[in-house]
Amino acid sequence: MFTRKDIVRLMVPLVIEQVLAVAIGMADTMMVSSCGEAAVSGVSLVDSINVLLINIFSALATGGSIICAQYIGRDDHANANASAKQLIVATFLISAAIMIICLFGNAPILSVVFPNTEKSVMNNCITYFFWSAISYPFLGVYNAGAALFRSMGNSRITMIISLAMNLLNICGNAILIFGCGMGVAGAAIATLASRIFGAVIILYLLRWRSHGITLDSLLHWRLDFKMIRTILKIGIPNGLENGMFQIGKILVQGLVASFGTVAIAANAVGNSIASMATIPGAAVGLGMITIVGQCIGAKRYDEAKRYMFRLTGLAYVLMIFVNIILFLLLNPLIGLFNLSAETASITSVLLIYHGIMSSILWPMAFTLPNGLRAANDVKYTMLVSVISMWACRIGLSYILASFLNLGVLGVWIAMTIDWAVRIIFFLGRVISGKWKKKEVI
Repeated sequence: MFTRKDIVRLMVPLVIEQVLAVAIGMADTMMVSSCGEAAVSGVSLVDSINVLLINIFSALATGGSIICAQYIGRDDHANANASAKQLIVATFLISAAIMIICLFGNAPILSVVFPNTEKSVMNNCITYFFWSAISYPFLGVYNAGAALFRSMGNSRITMIISLAMNLLNICGNAILIFGCGMGVAGAAIATLASRIFGAVIILYLLRWRSHGITLDSLLHWRLDFKMIRTILKIGIPNGLENGMFQIGKILVQGLVASFGTVAIAANAVGNSIASMATIPGAAVGLGMITIVGQCIGAKRYDEAKRYMFRLTGLAYVLMIFVNIILFLLLNPLIGLFNLSAETASITSVLLIYHGIMSSILWPMAFTLPNGLRAANDVKYTMLVSVISMWACRIGLSYILASFLNLGVLGVWIAMTIDWAVRIIFFLGRVISGKWKKKEVI
């Protein structure tokens, strides 16, 4: 169903989009840091909530895009259009409800989630959370629209819009933070403006019939609860999986914090640089949802299985290439963060270990299961991910880091053991063929 040229056309914009997200995210943080430590701390704390909610919106978008991809694979464009419209409606309503809760419960929510926070930090949290909450419906609609374009195999449009949004965000930060002196509020308003822009543009483009999926009208909506229920059957397990993953990361960060400032800094910088290594695997995983989803819709199960392994192999090639580059640039990259000699040494050890293990394990643990999700085998991937997270990444972190005195390195070793366990179950599931019985439509 897909030629090599089709796959390249889909994957290259996805990789670029992921690179932009990481690079501009780092630039955004550097600009906010000019407002002082209290501002950075406030934004960082609120962003831990934002990441959790963004994962919910992304999970809903994934559910809708899988269904649309299957309809496209069947050449059933009428139902693809209908499901796309219901995805936009459901995502907007859910994100708007979350917005209202966060706006009215702003300070109480923050005081419960982040107790004993310094007053200056909490004031920045409240400000940033207020403007962030207003942006949730626009972010939800944009994520849904972007997922729809990916389900059509058109990732170039989402890459261009993402680039425009990020540039608007950076320019807005420069004007509102440096020009107007608005601090955290300026950063949040710039983000809000970029998300409004993204939502409006993506909806406008979905009105064009030449793209494949078309929203026939933005004014006349009718809820199709059967279609929405089908979307949620995929979206809710994905949301739970992503949510539990973020909660697990927060718990592990608490453990790392107990090892002192050096460990905290090494872990933070290590995670920041390590995220670059996983960009290709994450991008290929997004593309796999489109490709395998369309194969499932066309009932080409053997072809879907071949694409699962071929694309996982592509993720391996790309990640090994990126990790080699990171190894060569390791010392200059660590040097950008102005770390002490002790912290830099620990960070270097963490990144070398991560580079080796991610090149061996990561694609099979995280790229491959997206093929199962595209076949609607979402409950299985959720159960494996959640159980492995709690048993290995969290449970073994305490054993290796605390009881065996491996410190922050023990946390990273536990993380890679989690990857290995996932591989056993996901690879076995793909080979067994049980996912072929999980068709959505």
